[in-house]
Amino acid sequence: MDKKKITNMEVKKKNRNDVFRYICKQGTVSNPEIAVRLNMSLPTATQITKELIEEGFVEDKGELRSTGGRRAKALSAAADVKLAAGLDITRNHIALVLANLAGEMLKCEHIYQPYASTDTYYRMLSDKLESFLDGNGVEREKVLGVGISFPGIVDLDREMIADSHVLGVEAVPFAAISRFFPYPCSFMNDANAGAYAEGIHAEEAVRFFYLSLSNTVGGAVFDREELIQGKNFRCGEAGHMTVVTGGKRCYCGKKGCLDSYCAAGCLSEVADGKLEHFFRLLDQGKTKAIKAWDSYTDYLAIAVNNIHMLLDCEVVLGGYVGSYMGVHIQDLWEKVAERNSFGEKEPFVRACGYKEAAAALGAALKVTETFVSQI
Repeated sequence: MDKKKITNMEVKKKNRNDVFRYICKQGTVSNPEIAVRLNMSLPTATQITKELIEEGFVEDKGELRSTGGRRAKALSAAADVKLAAGLDITRNHIALVLANLAGEMLKCEHIYQPYASTDTYYRMLSDKLESFLDGNGVEREKVLGVGISFPGIVDLDREMIADSHVLGVEAVPFAAISRFFPYPCSFMNDANAGAYAEGIHAEEAVRFFYLSLSNTVGGAVFDREELIQGKNFRCGEAGHMTVVTGGKRCYCGKKGCLDSYCAAGCLSEVADGKLEHFFRLLDQGKTKAIKAWDSYTDYLAIAVNNIHMLLDCEVVLGGYVGSYMGVHIQDLWEKVAERNSFGEKEPFVRACGYKEAAAALGAALKVTETFVSQI
């Protein structure tokens, strides 16, 4: 009897969750539409939306236009009833975002602030967040929590930043950071966060490798609404796979890592340190940009093809380079296709959908998704 009762409760919870997510995705819907699309009875759909309206998660918007017969009630998600903040910490900058329950990025801000492993830095970070929330008129009771993205190994079992070569820290407990914030905090690796933003609200269950091409190169495996973490939370660390034996020295201390050949700086260094300017030069056909791009894509093509051979899935290019790549991704695909052993005609590499603050957004969405899963 108890087992049956638990099962019924789980079914009801799943139905509620499915209904709320469907309303978030569609914008404005009716109970009859929900019943048909989610394959449930009209009384069940009506009862669920009634409960969600009473709890403040769904709003009654009046009636839809009649298509003959009685007009159906128009329903929309009250997506802004709860919000999450996202912070992406890098060596020299901070990105802040605000996201709602529908997964929409409402606001975004970038701040120049070199990282320092000090109490002063984290107090400043908390103050910046409060200013960001104040500037956007956010009522604090709406804030579910803060998702924080770090470049490095984020060990969820031991609850610590296990290692970050980029920031020069290791074994930093989550609690040593979260104590500066008056909200629940969750932590993610930056590439994992970018992948999460890319995949969690996809139209259908997807599987892809997310290759983050920023000041450092990282990666993540996203598989049907979940991140694959690996035994030591190092799954997807493509930046440290060897592409040139005995090649350039990487910041990790080894030689020939992909990071040494495909970090964003490999391109921006020929354009006064500005990646956007590099791609303008490339669009203009400037020789130095073309030469740098040709070399860059030679190494990137090796990595993309190797990843695809191992995982047999789409490769999504994120980070700064993925955001700016645009039509130039065709240059990369042609080199990948030449290397591909199976002669695949359809491109299995694409640029990311989120072009701005993807890691900060992904960290915020982890917070909202945890909450929504309990609705």
